[in-house]
Amino acid sequence: MSKSKENKKSKKKINSRAKGARGEREVAQLLRSYGYEARRGQQYSGSPDSPDVISSLEGFHIEVKRVEQFNLYKALEQCEKDRGDGEKSLIFHKKNGKPWTICMDANEFLQLIESLINEGI
Repeated sequence: MSKSKENKKSKKKINSRAKGARGEREVAQLLRSYGYEARRGQQYSGSPDSPDVISSLEGFHIEVKRVEQFNLYKALEQCEKDRGDGEKSLIFHKKNGKPWTICMDANEFLQLIESLINEGI
């Protein structure tokens, strides 16, 4: 592989990493704007101690995907593998020029809604 191709690949990886870190800061800020404590995680690879964002939103393992090409099932699998016991997977996703969205397992979402209804909220 030529040096120019290697440099482009390396630059793309650095830009991708920077975009991911920026996305994590954006999600932390979004959560803080709703009154939750939130900050970027320690970024250790793949454990319950290393969500992308650590927050006071208890019971959720948060992963952030700030990418144009989003692979939902790959993201869910990563989050499920990394989350702690009893945590639900919560994936924040954003494309350029679009608002943040949240993805989670449908059964976990419906259980959450059922709990809220049972609590009279």
